[in-house]
Amino acid sequence: MIMQLDWTFHFGLDVWLEAKRPTALRYHVRMGLHITDIAVSDFRNYERFALGELGNLTILVGRNGVGKTNLLEAVQLVTSAGSFRHPQIIQLIREGAENARIQMETTDGNRRITTALALEAGKRRYTVNGKAKAAADVRGTLPAVVFTPDDLQLAKKSSSVKRQALDELGAQLTRNYHVVLADYEKTLRYKNRLLKDEASRDLIAAIDETLVTCGSQLFCYRVALFTRMMPQLQRIYTDISNEGEAFAATYLPSWDHVAGIQPSLGGTAECLAGTPIEMRENGAPDRDQVRELLADSLARFAEEEARRHRSLLGPHNDKIAFYLAGRDASAFASQGQQRSIVLAWKLAEVEMVRQTLGANPVLLLDDVMSELDETRRDTLVNFASDDIQTFITATDLTAFNPTLLERARIIQL
Repeated sequence: MIMQLDWTFHFGLDVWLEAKRPTALRYHVRMGLHITDIAVSDFRNYERFALGELGNLTILVGRNGVGKTNLLEAVQLVTSAGSFRHPQIIQLIREGAENARIQMETTDGNRRITTALALEAGKRRYTVNGKAKAAADVRGTLPAVVFTPDDLQLAKKSSSVKRQALDELGAQLTRNYHVVLADYEKTLRYKNRLLKDEASRDLIAAIDETLVTCGSQLFCYRVALFTRMMPQLQRIYTDISNEGEAFAATYLPSWDHVAGIQPSLGGTAECLAGTPIEMRENGAPDRDQVRELLADSLARFAEEEARRHRSLLGPHNDKIAFYLAGRDASAFASQGQQRSIVLAWKLAEVEMVRQTLGANPVLLLDDVMSELDETRRDTLVNFASDDIQTFITATDLTAFNPTLLERARIIQL
Protein backbone atom coordinates (compact mmCIF):
# COMPACT_ATOMS: atom_id res chain seq x y z
CA MET A 1 0.00 0.00 0.00
CA ILE A 2 1.41 3.40 -0.97
CA MET A 3 1.82 5.78 1.95
CA GLN A 4 0.86 9.39 1.32
CA LEU A 5 3.65 11.29 2.99
CA ASP A 6 3.84 14.88 4.11
CA TRP A 7 6.55 16.77 2.26
CA THR A 8 7.86 18.33 5.48
CA PHE A 9 11.01 16.31 5.02
CA HIS A 10 14.18 17.02 6.90
CA PHE A 11 16.63 16.53 4.01
CA GLY A 12 15.36 19.68 2.34
CA LEU A 13 14.56 21.48 5.56
CA ASP A 14 18.04 20.93 6.95
CA VAL A 15 19.59 22.43 3.81
CA TRP A 16 17.72 25.66 4.50
CA LEU A 17 18.45 25.61 8.23
CA GLU A 18 22.14 24.92 7.66
CA ALA A 19 22.40 27.96 5.40
CA LYS A 20 20.81 30.16 8.08
CA ARG A 21 23.11 29.10 10.91
CA PRO A 22 26.20 31.14 11.79
CA THR A 23 29.31 29.38 10.52
CA ALA A 24 30.62 28.80 14.05
CA LEU A 25 27.48 26.82 14.91
CA ARG A 26 27.45 24.51 11.90
CA TYR A 27 28.38 20.83 12.02
CA HIS A 28 27.92 20.53 15.78
CA VAL A 29 28.01 16.81 16.54
CA ARG A 30 26.47 15.51 19.73
CA MET A 31 27.61 12.43 21.59
CA GLY A 32 26.06 9.53 19.69
CA LEU A 33 25.92 5.82 20.33
CA HIS A 34 29.16 3.90 20.79
CA ILE A 35 29.42 0.13 20.39
CA THR A 36 30.90 -1.47 23.50
CA ASP A 37 30.27 -5.17 22.75
CA ILE A 38 29.38 -7.32 19.76
CA ALA A 39 28.68 -11.06 19.87
CA VAL A 40 27.55 -13.60 17.27
CA SER A 41 26.44 -17.20 17.46
CA ASP A 42 26.03 -19.55 14.49
CA PHE A 43 26.48 -16.57 12.20
CA ARG A 44 28.24 -17.22 8.87
CA ASN A 45 31.39 -19.20 9.77
CA TYR A 46 31.26 -18.45 13.50
CA GLU A 47 29.84 -20.85 16.05
CA ARG A 48 30.57 -18.36 18.83
CA PHE A 49 32.53 -15.11 18.81
CA ALA A 50 32.46 -12.03 21.01
CA LEU A 51 34.34 -8.75 21.37
CA GLY A 52 33.97 -6.56 24.43
CA GLU A 53 35.24 -3.23 25.73
CA LEU A 54 35.45 -1.86 22.20
CA GLY A 55 37.18 1.46 21.72
CA ASN A 56 37.16 3.94 18.88
CA LEU A 57 39.42 1.96 16.58
CA THR A 58 39.46 -1.81 16.10
CA ILE A 59 41.56 -3.59 13.47
CA LEU A 60 40.64 -7.18 12.61
CA VAL A 61 43.62 -8.96 11.06
CA GLY A 62 43.68 -12.39 9.46
CA ARG A 63 44.08 -14.33 6.25
CA ASN A 64 41.44 -14.31 3.54
CA GLY A 65 38.47 -16.51 4.38
CA VAL A 66 38.89 -16.40 8.15
CA GLY A 67 35.72 -14.34 8.63
CA LYS A 68 36.85 -10.73 9.05
CA THR A 69 34.24 -9.36 6.67
CA ASN A 70 31.56 -11.44 8.37
CA LEU A 71 32.08 -9.48 11.57
CA LEU A 72 31.70 -6.14 9.78
CA GLU A 73 28.54 -7.49 8.19
CA ALA A 74 27.22 -8.43 11.64
CA VAL A 75 27.77 -4.87 12.84
CA GLN A 76 26.01 -3.46 9.80
CA LEU A 77 23.02 -5.79 10.22
CA VAL A 78 22.33 -4.49 13.74
CA THR A 79 23.01 -0.84 12.93
CA SER A 80 21.69 -0.10 9.43
CA ALA A 81 19.49 -3.25 9.35
CA GLY A 82 21.04 -4.31 6.06
CA SER A 83 24.16 -5.81 4.54
CA PHE A 84 26.41 -4.60 1.73
CA ARG A 85 26.41 -8.22 0.51
CA HIS A 86 22.60 -8.32 0.12
CA PRO A 87 22.45 -12.00 1.21
CA GLN A 88 19.52 -14.32 1.64
CA ILE A 89 18.81 -15.03 5.31
CA ILE A 90 19.79 -18.68 4.95
CA GLN A 91 23.28 -17.57 3.88
CA LEU A 92 23.76 -15.81 7.22
CA ILE A 93 23.18 -18.97 9.27
CA ARG A 94 26.16 -21.24 9.91
CA GLU A 95 26.00 -24.48 7.96
CA GLY A 96 24.39 -27.17 10.10
CA ALA A 97 22.69 -24.66 12.45
CA GLU A 98 18.98 -23.84 12.47
CA ASN A 99 19.27 -20.21 13.52
CA ALA A 100 21.77 -17.45 14.21
CA ARG A 101 21.99 -14.49 16.53
CA ILE A 102 23.82 -11.17 16.63
CA GLN A 103 23.84 -9.00 19.75
CA MET A 104 25.25 -5.50 20.12
CA GLU A 105 25.64 -3.35 23.22
CA THR A 106 25.77 0.42 22.74
CA THR A 107 25.91 3.44 25.01
CA ASP A 108 25.71 7.20 24.65
CA GLY A 109 27.32 7.76 28.02
CA ASN A 110 24.03 7.86 29.90
CA ARG A 111 22.14 4.76 28.87
CA ARG A 112 22.92 1.29 27.59
CA ILE A 113 21.02 -0.29 24.70
CA THR A 114 21.04 -3.96 23.72
CA THR A 115 20.10 -4.58 20.10
CA ALA A 116 19.74 -8.17 18.91
CA LEU A 117 18.94 -9.86 15.63
CA ALA A 118 17.64 -13.44 15.55
CA LEU A 119 17.83 -15.20 12.20
CA GLU A 120 16.09 -18.34 11.05
CA ALA A 121 15.11 -19.63 7.63
CA GLY A 122 13.15 -16.86 5.91
CA LYS A 123 12.80 -14.71 9.03
CA ARG A 124 14.70 -12.07 10.97
CA ARG A 125 13.57 -10.62 14.26
CA TYR A 126 14.98 -7.53 15.95
CA THR A 127 14.74 -6.70 19.62
CA VAL A 128 15.88 -3.61 21.48
CA ASN A 129 16.34 -4.09 25.24
CA GLY A 130 14.30 -7.26 24.90
CA LYS A 131 11.32 -5.67 23.14
CA ALA A 132 10.42 -6.72 19.59
CA LYS A 133 11.12 -4.04 17.00
CA ALA A 134 10.65 -3.72 13.27
CA ALA A 135 13.76 -3.35 11.12
CA ALA A 136 12.64 0.20 10.35
CA ASP A 137 12.88 1.04 14.07
CA VAL A 138 16.48 -0.19 14.17
CA ARG A 139 17.71 1.21 10.86
CA GLY A 140 19.55 4.49 11.33
CA THR A 141 19.61 4.47 15.14
CA LEU A 142 23.35 4.11 14.72
CA PRO A 143 24.02 4.60 10.98
CA ALA A 144 26.86 2.71 9.36
CA VAL A 145 29.07 3.92 6.52
CA VAL A 146 30.69 0.94 4.80
CA PHE A 147 33.68 1.06 2.46
CA THR A 148 34.59 -2.15 0.61
CA PRO A 149 36.82 -2.92 -2.39
CA ASP A 150 33.66 -3.19 -4.52
CA ASP A 151 32.93 0.47 -3.75
CA LEU A 152 36.08 1.42 -5.63
CA GLN A 153 34.07 0.79 -8.80
CA LEU A 154 31.53 3.49 -7.89
CA ALA A 155 33.13 6.14 -10.08
CA LYS A 156 33.27 4.08 -13.27
CA LYS A 157 30.28 1.77 -13.02
CA SER A 158 26.77 2.56 -14.23
CA SER A 159 24.32 4.97 -12.63
CA SER A 160 22.55 2.08 -10.90
CA VAL A 161 25.49 1.74 -8.50
CA LYS A 162 25.39 5.45 -7.67
CA ARG A 163 21.61 5.41 -7.22
CA GLN A 164 21.89 2.44 -4.88
CA ALA A 165 24.58 4.18 -2.82
CA LEU A 166 22.34 7.26 -2.45
CA ASP A 167 19.29 5.18 -1.55
CA GLU A 168 21.13 3.12 1.06
CA LEU A 169 22.33 6.31 2.71
CA GLY A 170 18.92 7.96 2.53
CA ALA A 171 17.19 4.93 4.06
CA GLN A 172 19.38 5.30 7.15
CA LEU A 173 18.74 9.02 7.46
CA THR A 174 14.96 8.89 7.45
CA ARG A 175 12.35 6.17 7.72
CA ASN A 176 10.20 7.85 5.07
CA TYR A 177 12.92 7.41 2.46
CA HIS A 178 13.01 3.65 3.00
CA VAL A 179 9.19 3.37 2.91
CA VAL A 180 8.90 5.28 -0.37
CA LEU A 181 11.80 3.35 -1.92
CA ALA A 182 10.23 0.00 -1.01
CA ASP A 183 6.84 1.10 -2.38
CA TYR A 184 8.39 2.29 -5.61
CA GLU A 185 10.42 -0.89 -6.16
CA LYS A 186 7.35 -3.05 -5.54
CA THR A 187 5.28 -1.01 -8.01
CA LEU A 188 8.06 -1.09 -10.58
CA ARG A 189 8.38 -4.89 -10.37
CA TYR A 190 4.64 -5.24 -10.91
CA LYS A 191 4.64 -2.91 -13.90
CA ASN A 192 7.57 -4.70 -15.51
CA ARG A 193 5.72 -7.98 -15.10
CA LEU A 194 2.67 -6.47 -16.83
CA LEU A 195 4.81 -5.16 -19.68
CA LYS A 196 6.51 -8.51 -20.11
CA ASP A 197 3.11 -10.23 -20.19
CA GLU A 198 1.85 -7.64 -22.71
CA ALA A 199 -1.00 -6.55 -20.45
CA SER A 200 -3.64 -4.14 -21.69
CA ARG A 201 -2.84 -0.45 -22.01
CA ASP A 202 -5.58 0.39 -19.49
CA LEU A 203 -4.08 -1.89 -16.84
CA ILE A 204 -0.61 -0.43 -17.32
CA ALA A 205 -2.03 3.11 -17.21
CA ALA A 206 -3.66 2.26 -13.88
CA ILE A 207 -0.38 1.09 -12.35
CA ASP A 208 1.31 4.18 -13.79
CA GLU A 209 -0.84 6.31 -11.49
CA THR A 210 0.71 4.56 -8.50
CA LEU A 211 4.15 4.76 -10.09
CA VAL A 212 3.78 8.53 -10.44
CA THR A 213 2.78 8.90 -6.79
CA CYS A 214 5.66 7.00 -5.23
CA GLY A 215 8.10 7.73 -8.07
CA SER A 216 7.77 11.50 -7.70
CA GLN A 217 8.25 11.19 -3.94
CA LEU A 218 11.37 9.07 -4.37
CA PHE A 219 12.73 11.47 -6.98
CA CYS A 220 12.29 14.44 -4.66
CA TYR A 221 13.84 12.65 -1.71
CA ARG A 222 16.83 11.46 -3.71
CA VAL A 223 17.47 14.78 -5.46
CA ALA A 224 17.23 16.66 -2.16
CA LEU A 225 19.84 14.32 -0.70
CA PHE A 226 22.03 14.46 -3.81
CA THR A 227 21.88 18.25 -4.01
CA ARG A 228 22.84 18.59 -0.38
CA MET A 229 25.61 16.00 -0.59
CA MET A 230 27.36 17.33 -3.71
CA PRO A 231 29.00 20.42 -2.16
CA GLN A 232 30.51 18.13 0.47
CA LEU A 233 31.73 15.75 -2.21
CA GLN A 234 33.26 18.58 -4.23
CA ARG A 235 34.97 20.09 -1.21
CA ILE A 236 36.41 16.78 0.01
CA TYR A 237 37.57 15.79 -3.47
CA THR A 238 39.39 19.10 -3.83
CA ASP A 239 41.06 18.57 -0.45
CA ILE A 240 42.38 15.09 -1.25
CA SER A 241 43.20 15.50 -4.95
CA ASN A 242 46.62 16.63 -6.05
CA GLU A 243 45.52 17.17 -9.64
CA GLY A 244 43.69 20.47 -9.21
CA GLU A 245 41.01 19.53 -11.73
CA ALA A 246 37.45 20.78 -11.28
CA PHE A 247 35.02 18.13 -10.00
CA ALA A 248 31.31 18.18 -10.85
CA ALA A 249 28.38 15.80 -10.58
CA THR A 250 25.00 15.80 -12.32
CA TYR A 251 21.64 14.14 -11.75
CA LEU A 252 19.68 13.72 -15.00
CA PRO A 253 16.00 12.70 -14.69
CA SER A 254 14.80 9.69 -16.67
CA TRP A 255 12.49 11.75 -18.88
CA ASP A 256 15.51 13.68 -20.18
CA HIS A 257 17.80 10.66 -20.23
CA VAL A 258 15.35 8.56 -22.29
CA ALA A 259 14.71 11.51 -24.63
CA GLY A 260 18.42 11.71 -25.37
CA ILE A 261 19.09 14.99 -23.55
CA GLN A 262 22.58 15.20 -22.07
CA PRO A 263 23.77 17.46 -19.25
CA SER A 264 25.61 20.56 -20.40
CA LEU A 265 28.53 21.52 -18.21
CA GLY A 266 29.25 25.20 -18.07
CA GLY A 267 31.55 27.00 -15.69
CA THR A 268 29.66 25.53 -12.75
CA ALA A 269 27.63 22.38 -13.36
CA GLU A 270 24.13 22.24 -11.96
CA CYS A 271 23.55 19.20 -9.79
CA LEU A 272 20.08 18.72 -11.29
CA ALA A 273 20.60 18.67 -15.05
CA GLY A 274 18.15 18.70 -17.96
CA THR A 275 14.60 20.07 -17.73
CA PRO A 276 14.52 23.00 -15.27
CA ILE A 277 12.72 22.05 -12.07
CA GLU A 278 11.67 24.59 -9.49
CA MET A 279 13.39 24.10 -6.14
CA ARG A 280 11.51 24.98 -2.98
CA GLU A 281 12.96 27.17 -0.29
CA ASN A 282 13.67 24.07 1.82
CA GLY A 283 16.01 22.75 -0.87
CA ALA A 284 13.68 20.10 -2.33
CA PRO A 285 12.28 19.87 -5.88
CA ASP A 286 8.69 20.95 -6.41
CA ARG A 287 6.81 17.65 -6.14
CA ASP A 288 3.78 18.79 -8.16
CA GLN A 289 6.01 19.70 -11.08
CA VAL A 290 7.88 16.40 -10.80
CA ARG A 291 4.56 14.49 -10.79
CA GLU A 292 3.47 16.31 -13.95
CA LEU A 293 6.79 15.69 -15.73
CA LEU A 294 6.77 12.00 -14.85
CA ALA A 295 3.12 11.51 -15.77
CA ASP A 296 3.53 13.27 -19.14
CA SER A 297 6.66 11.26 -19.91
CA LEU A 298 4.96 7.95 -19.09
CA ALA A 299 2.17 8.81 -21.52
CA ARG A 300 4.63 9.95 -24.20
CA PHE A 301 6.79 6.82 -24.01
CA ALA A 302 4.00 4.29 -23.35
CA GLU A 303 4.36 2.67 -26.78
CA GLU A 304 8.14 2.48 -26.45
CA GLU A 305 7.84 0.81 -23.03
CA ALA A 306 5.35 -1.69 -24.44
CA ARG A 307 7.69 -2.43 -27.36
CA ARG A 308 10.69 -3.00 -25.07
CA HIS A 309 8.66 -4.87 -22.43
CA ARG A 310 10.20 -2.84 -19.60
CA SER A 311 9.69 0.40 -17.72
CA LEU A 312 11.85 3.27 -18.97
CA LEU A 313 10.51 6.21 -16.97
CA GLY A 314 11.01 6.78 -13.26
CA PRO A 315 13.80 7.29 -10.73
CA HIS A 316 15.09 3.76 -11.38
CA ASN A 317 16.39 5.07 -14.71
CA ASP A 318 17.74 8.47 -13.63
CA LYS A 319 21.35 9.06 -14.60
CA ILE A 320 24.08 10.18 -12.19
CA ALA A 321 27.47 11.14 -13.58
CA PHE A 322 30.77 12.48 -12.25
CA TYR A 323 32.98 14.84 -14.22
CA LEU A 324 36.57 16.00 -13.97
CA ALA A 325 37.48 19.12 -15.92
CA GLY A 326 34.21 18.70 -17.84
CA ARG A 327 34.94 15.10 -18.93
CA ASP A 328 33.02 12.00 -17.84
CA ALA A 329 35.07 10.48 -15.01
CA SER A 330 33.88 6.94 -15.80
CA ALA A 331 35.62 7.07 -19.15
CA PHE A 332 38.46 9.57 -18.78
CA ALA A 333 39.56 9.64 -15.12
CA SER A 334 42.68 7.78 -14.11
CA GLN A 335 42.47 4.99 -11.55
CA GLY A 336 43.88 7.33 -8.92
CA GLN A 337 41.31 10.01 -9.75
CA GLN A 338 38.48 7.49 -9.61
CA ARG A 339 39.64 6.30 -6.20
CA SER A 340 39.77 9.88 -4.98
CA ILE A 341 36.15 10.29 -6.09
CA VAL A 342 35.07 7.15 -4.24
CA LEU A 343 36.96 8.13 -1.10
CA ALA A 344 35.40 11.61 -1.25
CA TRP A 345 31.96 9.99 -1.64
CA LYS A 346 32.40 7.86 1.47
CA LEU A 347 33.64 10.76 3.55
CA ALA A 348 30.72 12.85 2.25
CA GLU A 349 28.38 10.09 3.50
CA VAL A 350 29.88 10.51 6.95
CA GLU A 351 29.32 14.27 6.75
CA MET A 352 25.71 13.75 5.69
CA VAL A 353 25.05 11.57 8.73
CA ARG A 354 26.69 14.16 10.97
CA GLN A 355 24.72 17.06 9.56
CA THR A 356 21.35 15.32 9.29
CA LEU A 357 21.32 13.37 12.56
CA GLY A 358 23.78 15.40 14.59
CA ALA A 359 25.82 12.31 15.51
CA ASN A 360 28.64 10.26 14.05
CA PRO A 361 28.10 6.99 12.20
CA VAL A 362 30.14 3.86 12.76
CA LEU A 363 32.70 3.47 9.97
CA LEU A 364 33.29 -0.04 8.58
CA LEU A 365 36.35 -0.38 6.33
CA ASP A 366 36.64 -3.81 4.73
CA ASP A 367 40.10 -4.50 3.36
CA VAL A 368 40.40 -1.16 1.59
CA MET A 369 43.61 0.14 3.17
CA SER A 370 45.76 -1.99 0.88
CA GLU A 371 43.77 -0.72 -2.12
CA LEU A 372 44.59 2.94 -1.40
CA ASP A 373 47.93 4.69 -1.68
CA GLU A 374 49.56 6.25 1.38
CA THR A 375 48.08 9.71 0.82
CA ARG A 376 44.51 8.42 0.53
CA ARG A 377 44.98 6.06 3.50
CA ASP A 378 46.14 8.96 5.63
CA THR A 379 43.20 11.09 4.48
CA LEU A 380 40.75 8.37 5.46
CA VAL A 381 42.32 7.75 8.84
CA ASN A 382 42.71 11.44 9.68
CA PHE A 383 39.09 12.06 8.78
CA ALA A 384 37.90 9.31 11.08
CA SER A 385 40.20 10.51 13.89
CA ASP A 386 39.09 9.77 17.43
CA ASP A 387 35.44 10.82 17.27
CA ILE A 388 34.19 8.22 14.76
CA GLN A 389 34.16 4.62 15.92
CA THR A 390 35.91 2.64 13.21
CA PHE A 391 36.34 -1.05 12.41
CA ILE A 392 38.97 -2.03 9.85
CA THR A 393 39.77 -5.44 8.36
CA ALA A 394 43.11 -6.33 6.81
CA THR A 395 45.21 -9.37 5.92
CA ASP A 396 48.29 -7.75 7.48
CA LEU A 397 49.40 -4.46 9.04
CA THR A 398 51.97 -3.35 6.48
CA ALA A 399 49.67 -0.67 5.00
CA PHE A 400 49.05 1.01 8.37
CA ASN A 401 50.73 4.09 9.74
CA PRO A 402 52.56 3.32 13.03
CA THR A 403 50.75 6.24 14.68
CA LEU A 404 47.42 4.64 13.78
CA LEU A 405 48.49 1.27 15.17
CA GLU A 406 49.43 2.86 18.48
CA ARG A 407 45.86 3.95 19.15
CA ALA A 408 44.17 0.84 17.72
CA ARG A 409 43.03 -2.37 19.32
CA ILE A 410 44.32 -5.13 17.07
CA ILE A 411 42.40 -8.44 16.98
CA GLN A 412 44.19 -11.37 15.35
CA LEU A 413 41.68 -13.81 13.80
